[in-house]
Amino acid sequence: MHTQFVASQTVDMVVPEQPIAIQHYLRQPQRLVRALADSSRIEQLSEEYFRLKMRPLSFMTLSIQPTVDMKVWAASDGTVRLQSVACEIRGIEYINDRFSLNLIGKLAPYQHNDKTFLKGIANLEVQVELPPPFWLTPKPLLEATGNGLLKSVLLTVKQRLMHQLLSDYCQWANSSTNADLLSSISALAPNN
Repeated sequence: MHTQFVASQTVDMVVPEQPIAIQHYLRQPQRLVRALADSSRIEQLSEEYFRLKMRPLSFMTLSIQPTVDMKVWAASDGTVRLQSVACEIRGIEYINDRFSLNLIGKLAPYQHNDKTFLKGIANLEVQVELPPPFWLTPKPLLEATGNGLLKSVLLTVKQRLMHQLLSDYCQWANSSTNADLLSSISALAPNN
């Protein structure tokens, strides 16, 4: 039985004022990835590619643990984009051979009333052919359960992002190395 699950999550948060604008921080996509998940579950494959081993997920009687490869890149204005490029379900070959995951996300800074905000959206879609034991379960029940599971995954990611990203940004912006860099940039800027 082929089934599709979908979920979407948005974020809109105020960025605390710091000596260095968040756009500079966001040009380092690896920092965003580390804000999304514990570093023990992340493997950096290249400058823009990362492998994320998700926490085990329970769906009805199944327990699965997806591993997702993502491309994460930043534009010069600080907009960060994220897109899944591969996924593997380890341990359950039947599901792995019939499973696809598509994750697309965007996080961008913007100004409003002299304050900086981050606005983002993540869309997650899973397509899977469930094994025969699930064929007797009503499809609306399967879809409601699957959609709820994806929504809870995105909500967990959102909560972690809102806390970890801003905390890491504040530490980064106030580190002595970055403060020295800011002084150097200011010294090189022409006086008006």
